[in-house]
Amino acid sequence: MPESVLGIVLAGGAGTRLSPLTADRAKPAVPFGGLYRLIDFALSNLANAGIRKICVLTQYKSHSLDRHISTTWRLNSMLGNYVTPVPAQQRLGPHWFTGSADAIFQSMNLINDEQPDIVIVFGADHVYRMDPAQMIAQHMAGGAGVTIAAIPVPRREATAFGVVGVGTDGQTVEAFLEKPADPPGLPGSPDQSYASMGNYVFDTDVLVEALRKDAADDSSRHDMGGNIVPMLVADGCAQAYDFQANKVPGATGRDVGYWRDVGTLDSYFDAHMDLCAVQPIFNLYNDKWPILTYVPSLPPAKFVHESGDRIGRAFDSLVSNGVIVSGGLVRQSVLSPGVRVNSWATVERSVILHNTKIGRNAVVCNAIIDKNVTVPEGVQVGVDKEHDRARGFVVSDGGITVVGKGQAVTA
Repeated sequence: MPESVLGIVLAGGAGTRLSPLTADRAKPAVPFGGLYRLIDFALSNLANAGIRKICVLTQYKSHSLDRHISTTWRLNSMLGNYVTPVPAQQRLGPHWFTGSADAIFQSMNLINDEQPDIVIVFGADHVYRMDPAQMIAQHMAGGAGVTIAAIPVPRREATAFGVVGVGTDGQTVEAFLEKPADPPGLPGSPDQSYASMGNYVFDTDVLVEALRKDAADDSSRHDMGGNIVPMLVADGCAQAYDFQANKVPGATGRDVGYWRDVGTLDSYFDAHMDLCAVQPIFNLYNDKWPILTYVPSLPPAKFVHESGDRIGRAFDSLVSNGVIVSGGLVRQSVLSPGVRVNSWATVERSVILHNTKIGRNAVVCNAIIDKNVTVPEGVQVGVDKEHDRARGFVVSDGGITVVGKGQAVTA
């Protein structure tokens, strides 16, 4: 690890494809996995690797995100460590961030104050484990100006990502393409392509110079993946880092190389289902590389009633503290703190966020229900998609019904 590393986490996106979950919060603040927020994964990876000076750049609907960072991510200031939210401040004029590169350029004082050798820039809304120190080690050994974290994906699926085209050595980046119709294959593996993970390691002077050039270009979108990285690729100073080579302590054979971009309602739902198996595809129980967060002071989960068909039970599910399953049935679901499932209710293949109440004899399946919702007695959600749409609920392309935060549910 170099002497000085500054972590920058880009957390200013609006996350419109996750609406209505982002109607009242920034995308990185969206709850995930019962106890966590999406940003906890990036911050945990940085902190576990020993990177303890981290700035989180925020913009849209950032109150709950700022509060989460301030109350959860308090590092030891006596040792010079910090995780701090940095809102858009219009330091360079009366305009907000116009892209991820502009967000860093407008926050250049952070780099000037810290004077780091290396700047590591991570996105805030992916679910994965990674040891960034291993990526930094390759960056320093390879002598590149920027190192791009990439993951092999089937070539036919790579059209949805930024794609890293590498040379015959599998490391030198020769092209960086945004959602190409014909993605380049990998050397020796033509049916796969490198998808960019949106995580970068920069030499500080290289990043600063690229940001200044980009800021002077009125035709630029001022985007890290769309403008800064292609600029450095054209200069011949970019290399790729294979995420699958990253060795995280405690990783199981099932979750090695796991990475999910939860940018849509369906991918958010699918990532939750990955948690629910007996041997989960992504294992939250790895205490050698923990995902850190604030755990609310609530009592343990409680399961009550065992008489006839009134039995409180949950199978293949994650049940958070403060939950009461009172004579209801839960299957393949994730229940966040404070959820209550009442007698004879059924919750199946669903994600239920904080303090939501499922009434007696209600049915919830293939659904995401945001915080502070009450599903009345006998009402069904997720069973009849047309009826769900008629009641004003969002139904995703994959058929997942989404009830917004505090939204009224009627019969």
